[in-house]
Amino acid sequence: MTRSSNFRNLGIAPNILAILDRLDFKEPTPIQEKSIPSSIEGKDLVGIAQTGTGKTLAFGIPMIQAALNGKNGLVVLPTRELAMQVYQAFNQIGSPLRVRSTVVIGGESIRRQIFSLQRNPSIILGTPGRIIDLLKQKAVSLDKIKILVLDEADRMLDMGFAPQLKQILQMVPKERQTML
Repeated sequence: MTRSSNFRNLGIAPNILAILDRLDFKEPTPIQEKSIPSSIEGKDLVGIAQTGTGKTLAFGIPMIQAALNGKNGLVVLPTRELAMQVYQAFNQIGSPLRVRSTVVIGGESIRRQIFSLQRNPSIILGTPGRIIDLLKQKAVSLDKIKILVLDEADRMLDMGFAPQLKQILQMVPKERQTML
């Protein structure tokens, strides 16, 4: 069975569709096709798909679209490498729309990250440990977060991040959209 779907019938804003066209993204993957419409509607979501199937854009496109409507987001990721990879994907789509995101990870200058947070990014991407460090220093507040993504949540739990995730969950508003 061939899918006749494209990004145009998923509820994505025209300005984001134009960027997807420029980046030569023509047809959504199954995880994108199933999750983007529900995510744009603000529904909580649990998605499971293999690596390389487009999960980043499955939550990234709705998150960027929400940011254009003034909703702040937080993406928690298990590793620095994954955080940088997701940050680059977000910038490809978000930067032309002036959606500012920042990445906060261990092993990098915390001072530079604090400066970046002071510029009020719409989307924060980070590892649990660095997010907790920044919360303890009062360098970041999560009280305006409207969308929370736990990317590779199963992996984070396997890696022993449950206590940090619990702390982060206590700092974000209860009224929010959550995607795993």
